[in-house]
Amino acid sequence: MSTMGERVADALYRSGCIKFGTFKIKSGASNPYYIDMARLFSMPSELDQICEIAAEHIRQIMLSERIDKLASIELKGVLILASIACRVLLPCIIVRKEKKTYGVMDRVAGADVAKGDNALFFDDVVSEGLSKLEGIKPLEELGANVKHIMVVVDREQGGRENLKELGYQFHALARVSEVVSALKKSEKISEQQAEGVFNYIKK
Repeated sequence: MSTMGERVADALYRSGCIKFGTFKIKSGASNPYYIDMARLFSMPSELDQICEIAAEHIRQIMLSERIDKLASIELKGVLILASIACRVLLPCIIVRKEKKTYGVMDRVAGADVAKGDNALFFDDVVSEGLSKLEGIKPLEELGANVKHIMVVVDREQGGRENLKELGYQFHALARVSEVVSALKKSEKISEQQAEGVFNYIKK
């Protein structure tokens, strides 16, 4: 039976979400791989697989804790989360990156946030974790309790440790090292490509 990491790796590879080469990232540094989670939307079967894995994980959390709502920050996280929410039958909250200047201008849309709501925050990837705090802050200001943070891929750049240090319970469907190991094992990528990623995340 495939592990969760292998199932995630398979879906990301088949949909073209994970690419290997030399990529310039926001900081200006070079990265030996790139995750473009938007590619999932071009492959319904792979999107379905990722959403079902996430739903399975959320159901396990719900066996021991009450989760009232799911939340994510626009854009990719929200688009994936809507499908997950349908599977676990929980309302979905959208956190905008900034207030709109027309219509309903609040930063939080979708389901209402009530004081005391237990909300699980979801996103596509985590690097250092700082952007997750920006998404969680408006929810906490409205009185929600955000204890759990879930991502599809942990890029292993300190985000897990940073968020856990702040008291959040962190869940990743897969670490990037698990994804790369699975792809190397199935001979979808070369040993050189795998080693490039492993060396990068060790820095």
